[in-house]
Order: sequence, then C-alpha cells, then structure tokens
Amino acid sequence: MKRREFITLLGGAAAWPLAAHAQQQPMPVVGVLNGASPSALIAAFLQGLREAGFVEHQNVVIEYRYARGDYERLPALAADLVALRVNLIIAAGTPAVRVAKTASVKAMPAIPVVFAMASDPVAERFVASLSQPGGNMTGITSIGGALAPKRLDLMREFLRNDATIAILINPSNPLANAERKDTEAAAHAIGQRLEVLSASNEDEINQAFASLKQRRVGALIIAADVFYYSQMQRLATLAAQHAVPTIGPLRDFATEGGLLSYGASIQEVNRQAGIVAGKVLKGARPADLPVQQPTKFELVVNLKTAKALGLTVPDKLLAVADEVIE
Repeated sequence: MKRREFITLLGGAAAWPLAAHAQQQPMPVVGVLNGASPSALIAAFLQGLREAGFVEHQNVVIEYRYARGDYERLPALAADLVALRVNLIIAAGTPAVRVAKTASVKAMPAIPVVFAMASDPVAERFVASLSQPGGNMTGITSIGGALAPKRLDLMREFLRNDATIAILINPSNPLANAERKDTEAAAHAIGQRLEVLSASNEDEINQAFASLKQRRVGALIIAADVFYYSQMQRLATLAAQHAVPTIGPLRDFATEGGLLSYGASIQEVNRQAGIVAGKVLKGARPADLPVQQPTKFELVVNLKTAKALGLTVPDKLLAVADEVIE
C-alpha cells in the first residue's frame, strides 16, 4: 500500500467515531416548573421517569425552576425554560400549570406539558376531556380541593363546645376561592361556624397560627396547595405549638406530627407524572394520553399527637384509617 493511501485510510478510520458521535441525538431536556420549594416529592417523579426508561444525567437532562411560593415569579421561570428549548415541561400545581400552558404555545412547535395538580383540568380548560385531552397537555390530578368538605367532617369529631373550625388557604392560588366556597357551603349546611385564614408565605403562616387563640378556633383545616405541600413539617410544628387539632392534605402532615391527614398520595401522583413524562419523551402525544386520577385516598391518624392534645380518637375513625401512628 502506498504511503498516501495509508495516511488517507488512517485518517478516515480516525474520523469514523467522530462522525458517529456527531450523529448521536442530544439528550432530551425536561423543564420542571414548580410553584413551591424543592422537596422530597421530586424523588417520586424521578422514580417514575426511571420506570419509563429515563435516568437523570444519563439519558435525560432536567432543568429545575422553583417559585418558592411566590407565584408571581412563575411567568419569568417558564419563559426561561422556553428559551432553553426544553423538550417537555413538567408543571406542578395549578398556578404553574396555568403559566406553563401560556408559555408552551409561544414556542414553535408548542412544547408538550405534563401536569401534576389538585384541580379539575377540564374545568380549568387545560384539556378537552379526561379521556381525550387534545392539545399539548396531559397529566395527573389529585382533586385535592374537592376533599375539603370531607376534611371538615373529620375535624368535627374533635370539636369541643361547638367551637369554630378554620380553614387555611393560599390566596395566591387560583383554586383557593373554590375550595373556600366548597368548605363554607358544607359548613353552612350543618350549621358549623367557619373562619377563613389566608397565608401565602412563611410569615403569613406564622401570623395565621398566632391568631387562632384570639379567634377561638377549635380545629384547623389546611387547604390543598403546592406551596403548603412543601411546608408540611413547619405546619405540623406550628399546630403542635398552638395545640390546635389540625388536618392536612398530605400523609406527610400526619407523619410529621399533625393530628390527621386525608388526601391522595402526592408521592404516587408525582411518580405517575414521571411515567407519563417518559411516554411523551418516547414520542407519545399528550393529546392521546388520558388524564389520570387517584383511585385511593388515605386517612392517617397520629395517636401520639392526639394524646398530647388530650384528645380521644373515636373508634369509628380508627376503624377506617389507612394508617395509625402510635
């Protein structure tokens, strides 16, 4: 073989792996838009993503954007994700989903959105129907707000002398008004006095709890809200400090020391969101993926907290509880 031919062959051989590398597709980029602060719930999402065949840093890149309870920051955070040309947006909480919907259609083509939230996506006009979403959005709903009347019934078991029940809502959450109205209607129907407390940040949460004694609140309901989801330990601690029987929307509230929790498993909601996200990354259209709803709702009772509050948990409540912490 002539020297020139050998050099040409050698150069071509060296170029083969480079050419092959150039033909490899870059890893897809997923943008997470969350109205709350970073929490352990992201682990459940990553688990679902792994079940669908995607592992962070190995075959998928994830860009995290957290509003940390300041929902007014969401549009700027969403615009940042659109500028990064993410392949998919995961929106957690109704405020984030609303913003993601608006931001995603500004990209060409529109960026798919997978949501995890507590509200009704049909009523919010995110999807055409649960079975056939249409458009570029699908996801998981925990219908958390619709459970407020049930939480009201549960807390009445612990009232003394027909005291007032209060509900803590986040006025920055577009769902807050609907949940307040549902709870007020349920309270009015049974003649129960109800106070509405508002808090959209940590300082306001402290102020709301500090006002409980003055308002003569005998029991407290914590509304479903993505910011509150990241504050479960804080909320449980405050409930204990102010010695007020309280029910939260997440199992984490009871395990952190709250009296009761009732709601869908948010960990499972986030895991399912990861699975759906994986399907979209593999090419499925959100329009063809039905919106999923929880099939089981968990009631958790913390007997240690009940004892500390001097309360007796009714046997009928213990009988239907999914978990009792002793």
